[in-house]
Amino acid sequence: MADHSMSEPNRRDFLFLATGAAGAVAGAAAVWPLISQMLPDASTVAAGAPVEVDLAPIAEGRAITLKWRGKPIFVRHRTAAEIASAKKDDPDIKIDPQTDLQRVKAFDGKAQEQWIVVYGNCTHLGCVPTGFAGDYGGWYCPCHGSHYDNAGRIRKGPAPKNLFIPDYAFLSATKIKIG
Repeated sequence: MADHSMSEPNRRDFLFLATGAAGAVAGAAAVWPLISQMLPDASTVAAGAPVEVDLAPIAEGRAITLKWRGKPIFVRHRTAAEIASAKKDDPDIKIDPQTDLQRVKAFDGKAQEQWIVVYGNCTHLGCVPTGFAGDYGGWYCPCHGSHYDNAGRIRKGPAPKNLFIPDYAFLSATKIKIG
């Protein structure tokens, strides 16, 4: 009579393996929700994605506000008079000196001076300024009285910096990509 207990699996071995496999599956099922809750959801991933903006519908002298990465972005189509005024005021910028030309981007080697694209948060405490307002016809933050010109440069008030410029580029003369 041969001893089969060492060479052939028996019922005890099968139950041991089946219990171990079931435990591994149960452990993975318990841990997966903990791991998956640390991953960003689809709306968070989408919020950081670059966005294309068609500038053609924005009439001269008008502006739009859009949201990107949870923050407002102001896109303004300036008139020739606004551009001339901003350039004339270049020497008067004292708080955060920047020329008007430093605040615009180029397309095909030509500065697109008619377009100003800035984050819509006051650099003082993050409030959202009102457009076409204030002493300089740009943006005015009613919360604490910061006045920005039409290039988004701080001219008066407690804000320490100009309105920030997001990372953007012209894809064509009438389309930009933010991000």
